Amino acid sequence: MWRKLGAATTYGWTSPKCGVKYAAFQGLATALRSSAGGAKVARGTVTATTDHHGHHHGDVTKRDFLFIATGAVGAVGAALTAWPFIHQMNPDASVRALASIEVDLAPIAEGQEVTIKWRGNPVIIRNRTKAEIEAAKAVKMDELKDPIARSAVAKDGDPATDENRTLKDHEQFLVMMGVCTHLGCVPQGDNPAKEFAVVEGSHKVGGWFCPCHGSHYDTAGRIRKGPAPENLWVPVYAFISNTKIRIG
Repeated sequence: MWRKLGAATTYGWTSPKCGVKYAAFQGLATALRSSAGGAKVARGTVTATTDHHGHHHGDVTKRDFLFIATGAVGAVGAALTAWPFIHQMNPDASVRALASIEVDLAPIAEGQEVTIKWRGNPVIIRNRTKAEIEAAKAVKMDELKDPIARSAVAKDGDPATDENRTLKDHEQFLVMMGVCTHLGCVPQGDNPAKEFAVVEGSHKVGGWFCPCHGSHYDTAGRIRKGPAPENLWVPVYAFISNTKIRIG
């Protein structure tokens, strides 16, 4: 309870328990009150003086405490209220599962390829023949329309060598996005007659052809002819066993 301590305008809080709480809090607002009335703090007791306007600064101390406490509770409450709305914007389990995909390569025989879907886009996976690999490695960089690897398994800006577009010890498998870099069509693997195959020297060695506007890609997925400006992109992938890869 409050009691008169002597002067007509000076009071103190006599409860030691409450006095300790006020004294601990009062240190936070000392700078604010010191210019307004010269409050004095003592452990166990809060004294208050009245300035020439008649304001009791002991009351200001209590208001400060209530103001800060109310603000803190309000901030916590707002955060707890907003969390369900924030959480519902996170992708669900099915979306997160599509961020990466595992592919078994065992059924893909030499000279065959499959096209799978990853993140809504086609990905071409080909088990290349020795002739296709040799043809890709024999190409000189100054012969390429796009000399940049465009490969997530190499460093940015690395040259478009066959080695930078495949993984070491697994060079027979070429993994690349099946999206033409011209207007986004899907390039087609060369047919058995090699009607649209890339010609290296005097030999038709295969590759991919985009029927929309006639872009030709070689056996490493590099643009060799037509309007496409860049090589087919190689996504990030890794072997998790001798016959299985994870894309993404």
